[in-house]
Parts: sequence; C-alpha cells; structure tokens
Amino acid sequence: MTSRRDACHDAYDDAQMILGTALGGERAAVVGGVDAVVDRSGPAGAFNVALCLAATLVGDEGYLGGAALDFPGIDDASYDARWVARFVSAYVNGDRPTAEALMRAADADGELASCMATLAGSTVETLRRRDR
Repeated sequence: MTSRRDACHDAYDDAQMILGTALGGERAAVVGGVDAVVDRSGPAGAFNVALCLAATLVGDEGYLGGAALDFPGIDDASYDARWVARFVSAYVNGDRPTAEALMRAADADGELASCMATLAGSTVETLRRRDR
C-alpha cells in the first residue's frame, strides 16, 4: 500500500516530469506522461499532479479574493482551455469538490490527458512570463 507521503512525492515527481516535457514543447509527450500517471496511479494520481501544476501556475503569491469559474467568452474557448480556467479557479478558491468534478468530467469525456497537457503548457508559459 502506498503511503500518503509516497503519493505526494510521486505527484511532485510526476508534475516535474510533465513540466519538463512541456518545456520542450512536446505536447504528445506530455499527453503520454499523463497517460502513464493514470495507468500507474489512476485518476487520483492525475488529480494530485493537476494540483501541483495549478499550485505552480498560481505561485507563492496566490490570489487575494476568489476566482470566477465562468467569465466572458469562456464558452467560446476549446474544451481544454475552459477546463484549465475552471480547474485553476477551483484551486484558487479552495473548492476541491469542483476540482474533483472537473477531473471526473474530463476523464469521462476522454479529454483528461489533453486538459492536463494544456494545464502544463499554461503553467510553463506562466513561469516564462515570471522570469522576464
């Protein structure tokens, strides 16, 4: 049985691997990495990785106040872009039930790996902007 500490350590290692792949611009490799996490750790493992990516995207500063789950134009965005916006908003708001529901929906829709790849790409771009 995997301990909670091991699961967290695995999530950080997996998130680091996925971010490293995303830095190289290899979307297919990111999707493959997400698929490998799901194969090894199930949807719970992917959820923990998504939390790590969201935390990295938000950064140490965080956001004061809440974040909207819906905002102008979101319905015109692609599935993965809407998912990322809503997942990160749920993360910022500390709304775990919504974040979990978003993960289940993306998994059920066959979009989980694509959504996670977009989250990884958004995280990488955010980190690049911070370094400027």
